[in-house]
Amino acid sequence: MVMKRLSLVVSALFSMTMFAQETAKTELELKPMVKLSYLDSIKSTFKKDDLASKVDSLWMKELVSLDIYDDLTKDIQTINKDVTVDEELPTELLKQRLAAMNQKSPFEIQYNQGLENVIKSFLKNRKKSFSRLMALSEYYFPIFEETFARQNIPLEVKYLAVVESALNPKAVSKMGATGLWQFMYGTGKQYALKIDSYIDERSDPLKATAACSDYMNRMFSVFNDWELVLASYNSGPGNVTKAIRRSGGKTGYWDIRNNLPKETQGYVPAFYATMYLFEYHKEHGINPERAVVKNFETDTVAIKNQMSFKQIADLLDMPQSQLQLLNPSYKLNVVPAYHGEQNFLRLPKDKIATFVSNEDKIYAYVQHESLSKTIPARLAAKIGPKAKPVREAVESAKDIQFYKVKKGDNLGAIADKYNVNVTELKQWNNLKSNAIALGRTLKIKSDVDASAKVVKEPKALPAMEKNTEEALASADDKEKVSIQTVEYTVAAGDNLGSIAKKFGTTIADLKELNNLASNNIVLGKTLVVSKIVTEIEEPTTTAIASNSVDSFKKKAVSAKSLGEDYYVKKGDSLYSISKKYPGVTISDIKKWNGIKDEDIKPGMKLKING
Repeated sequence: MVMKRLSLVVSALFSMTMFAQETAKTELELKPMVKLSYLDSIKSTFKKDDLASKVDSLWMKELVSLDIYDDLTKDIQTINKDVTVDEELPTELLKQRLAAMNQKSPFEIQYNQGLENVIKSFLKNRKKSFSRLMALSEYYFPIFEETFARQNIPLEVKYLAVVESALNPKAVSKMGATGLWQFMYGTGKQYALKIDSYIDERSDPLKATAACSDYMNRMFSVFNDWELVLASYNSGPGNVTKAIRRSGGKTGYWDIRNNLPKETQGYVPAFYATMYLFEYHKEHGINPERAVVKNFETDTVAIKNQMSFKQIADLLDMPQSQLQLLNPSYKLNVVPAYHGEQNFLRLPKDKIATFVSNEDKIYAYVQHESLSKTIPARLAAKIGPKAKPVREAVESAKDIQFYKVKKGDNLGAIADKYNVNVTELKQWNNLKSNAIALGRTLKIKSDVDASAKVVKEPKALPAMEKNTEEALASADDKEKVSIQTVEYTVAAGDNLGSIAKKFGTTIADLKELNNLASNNIVLGKTLVVSKIVTEIEEPTTTAIASNSVDSFKKKAVSAKSLGEDYYVKKGDSLYSISKKYPGVTISDIKKWNGIKDEDIKPGMKLKING
């Protein structure tokens, strides 16, 4: 009896050991193999640099934000210098501080009631803005000071860029003035700034500052007064000369101010007010936000062949927005290569080290990318993956189709239906705006038949052994779509630009969602700011009950090989999403989801791993 029990225990232990080995083997087999793309294989050979990048997303967002520029521009144009502002700043104390500033500056900084009102207005309404501007100044002011010192321009002129553009190199005025120093097209050309399809050097901090310095020197030789030089920079030397004549030959800025254009009347006071707030920010409790990157922490590299910001971002593992803010003069997010000319790319120093150490591999990848995009269509059709037979009926649809506009239609919805974009629809039908009339027939060039239903191929069931006892349950595919809209009620001071910025969308998208023909919106109007379409799939489910270890293994491997869906959250970017999945690149995500640019929206469903 004892021997019988002992043999049972040994058998049980042996069985458990065998099962454990089988389970371990199964776990080993379940590890997925990550297939490296050509981009990843190139990057895996890069020589790594241990320096950490110091450019953070918050600083980048602030640098490219236009809200301070809009606010300051509006203030300068609308501030009434004759209206007293209730702000705690004794007049006598202000006079003492202005006198101290005057002793250190070639500008004639003198107290007057209009200047006091502008300073108090900035203190009351713009403290937070100046805190952010002081952080940006740590990046830009060293560039300005170096150039001005070389040309004997007063260093205080650096504050003019705050008034002109709120230190935003992408700032564009209503009249088309562009960049940190707000050069018009003609003035930019006059001062040898290159402006073409790829490059606008009015947005280049170094070259635009050099042009500004040249202008200041020329105007000082004409007026011999720095206040009048500032006035001429804003309104043009002709308007200053007219104001002098209308003032009976007087040449002091405060004497001719009332004869200058209205905007220029507030220009010099705004300049002095800005200088005052920067000089005495501590006394007024203005704490500058931390500037994570300063100009000396970046460097430039000469580019030998044309390459896009996307290619550089993919290779160096950095967001495109970082490249855009460090290289604002490249209009199309492409660094061109001109014959006989050199173009430069500015990068954080740790990225410069990676770029220079791996130049040959980087240019080889760029060439590979360029060649893959220029393969003739017929050759691409031969070497590309063949379409499934079930799609042939759809693919053979006519190139040109006609669609009659129905009630509730808009260009965005029609474009989605035929897998084209709104710009193409407008081009094919000579439309100047997004407005379309009910009953109009639109011409559409698409190989998608919107009325055709695509029949899904039945999914293959896993092979099963004949001797295995199984229970099989299957359900038909079901697809449901849930549409959710986010609405916003227009408040005082709102415009399409500010609303688009607030919700991370574009003006064009807002106009499409709300069928707006122009940029005009009415106070109190309810706008749809985003539409989230969620596709709920209930795929064919196969439940297998079996006492076989082999069938368990097959089922597990099949489940592991399926793709994964990711729903975009607020604040996500293709770069941040790719980092959540090892071995996945931005290019992979765009290829799997048919995305042409990096425009993704909250609620959007992305396929990961195919």
